[in-house]
Amino acid sequence: MAAHHSSFLRTIAAISGVYDAGVGLTLLLAAGWLAGAFGVPPAHPPIFSDLNAIFLLAIGIGYYRPWRDPVGARWYLWVMGPGLKGAGAVLFITDYIVRHSPASFLLFAASDGTLAVLTLAALVSSGSRSEHRRR
Repeated sequence: MAAHHSSFLRTIAAISGVYDAGVGLTLLLAAGWLAGAFGVPPAHPPIFSDLNAIFLLAIGIGYYRPWRDPVGARWYLWVMGPGLKGAGAVLFITDYIVRHSPASFLLFAASDGTLAVLTLAALVSSGSRSEHRRR
C-alpha cells in the first residue's frame, strides 16, 4: 500500500512539474500569444510576464526532487501543492469576482485547484499510512 501512495505522489509531482514548466515556458517564449488566448493585453512592461515565467519554470524544475523522492521531499509538495496552488486557485476566483478578470482565468483556478486537492489527498493519505506504520 505504501508503494501505491508513493507512486501517486510521484505522479502528482510529475504532472505538476510539467504543468508549471509548460506554462512558464509558454509565458517566456510566447507571452503575447498567451495573453491573446486569454483575452488580455500583454504585460507592460514585459518584465512582469518574464519574471512570472521564470518563477513558474523554477517551480516546475523543483518538482523533480519530489518526483525522485516523494517521501523525502514531502515538504515541497505541501508548499507548492496545497499551499501555492491552493492559494493561487482562491486568488484566481477572488480576482474574477472582485476585479472582474476574464472568465478564461478560471481555467487556472480549476487546474491549480485540482492539483492542490489531489496533492493534499495524496499527502494526507500517505502521511496517515506512514504514521500508522511507525506506531
